[in-house]
Amino acid sequence: MNALKKSGNHIFLMAYLLIILFPFLFVVFSSLKLNNAEIALSPFGLPKEFHWGNYVDAWVNAKINVYFFNSLYISVVSSCLTIIISSMIGFALTRMKYNKISAILYSVVLLGMLIPNTSLMLPIYLLLQKIGVLNTHLALIIPYVANAIPLSTIIIAAFMRSLPAEIEEASVIDGLTAKGIFARIALPLVGPALVTVFIMSFLGNWNEFLLANYFLSDDNLRTLPVGMVQFRDAKLSNYAQMSAGIVFCVVPVMLIYSVLQKQIIEGVTAGSVKG
Repeated sequence: MNALKKSGNHIFLMAYLLIILFPFLFVVFSSLKLNNAEIALSPFGLPKEFHWGNYVDAWVNAKINVYFFNSLYISVVSSCLTIIISSMIGFALTRMKYNKISAILYSVVLLGMLIPNTSLMLPIYLLLQKIGVLNTHLALIIPYVANAIPLSTIIIAAFMRSLPAEIEEASVIDGLTAKGIFARIALPLVGPALVTVFIMSFLGNWNEFLLANYFLSDDNLRTLPVGMVQFRDAKLSNYAQMSAGIVFCVVPVMLIYSVLQKQIIEGVTAGSVKG
């Protein structure tokens, strides 16, 4: 009976997985077809011949390569800065003995999660214009890091709060200062939380469109979501190349999530329980 129940669950999950992946398979098949006529005649079928040239045309001629590496650079740098700043804030709030101040600062961090990003568009724009980084990659990196700090700090702080005090006391006896405890003790022990924060931040930055569309006007600085809008307008009559461009947008995210999904689940679950 139990085996039958498990088989039923697996069949249900496999069916659900196929439903989720079906639209992406349609895009992949379309990206390998010759032209719009072949897509229209057999929208859900395999291509008669695999036309990999669609990917080359999309990558080079439509400047997907430029947009791709801009997105990769901005997402990685923003995620790394988010980890560094959030882990330092989390360590200060949970492991340093400033109870009242820590409680107030932690409340301020929580308030940061309640403010919608879209309501801050104009203040952020004016601030970036004043410091002279508008229409540069910093115009996205700074708000991306700022937006990710509240949630990232909460996740990392939940892990750091669970660290045994005996480890900290032993480190002090061995002569470590607060900086040493943070870098050599705390950070290695909260590795799953750091991986979770990096992935969540990276996925959010990779897919972000609104700020990237308003804060970058130079075509060579634009990110992949913004570039895809122009690509859609330019290649609207060529669905095969447009599908190839969509694949370039989706595949990196799928690869990262499929490789590191275990760390994501561990980080979110452990953080929620220990917090």
